[in-house]
Amino acid sequence: MAGEAPAPAGSGAMPGGCEPVTGGAVDGHDAAPGDSAAIDAGAAAVEFETMLLGRYSLAGVSRRGGLLDRSAYIVLHRVRMQGPMSVGELSDAFGLDTSTLHRQTAAMMGAGLIERIPDPDGGLARKFRITAEGEARLEQVRERNVRALGRALADWSPEDVAAFAEYLRRFNTGLERLDRRPWPRPDPPADSAPDAAP
Repeated sequence: MAGEAPAPAGSGAMPGGCEPVTGGAVDGHDAAPGDSAAIDAGAAAVEFETMLLGRYSLAGVSRRGGLLDRSAYIVLHRVRMQGPMSVGELSDAFGLDTSTLHRQTAAMMGAGLIERIPDPDGGLARKFRITAEGEARLEQVRERNVRALGRALADWSPEDVAAFAEYLRRFNTGLERLDRRPWPRPDPPADSAPDAAP
């Protein structure tokens, strides 16, 4: 897609579209210092592993198949989760300038992935809504990504997979808190919710 992607593949971007933490800060906000040398060492190990993770892009596999590029995949995910969004709302969500979002949304409209509609709440700014084609292609890529992850996690126990998912959620929400751009998440299945404390 034309313009800058929210999280370009191969750029060392953090999972979930967040920019990498450099110099102990995110988006200009100082990160809290570690409580011990052990935490600093652990953070160094996380930095190294996320650098390696940046080499891989599940959406990139799908791009070679012609379904979606990485930026379209992330934008479609956000619009599907949040509902129709204006260029200004997308700019706030991704921390990108509106000119970049104008180029991206124009390309996505040209591909039939989103459509521009009047604000359902009566606002002046027109908003973008995911189309049936966008929904279908988003789900195709998501299912392909899930299958690829399933192959990578095939020798893990279900408990380890669930714990890993929870740690990733905590990691991403921590970055979002520092960046002050929370990301909407689906409600977890009822049978996967943690047991209530006695």
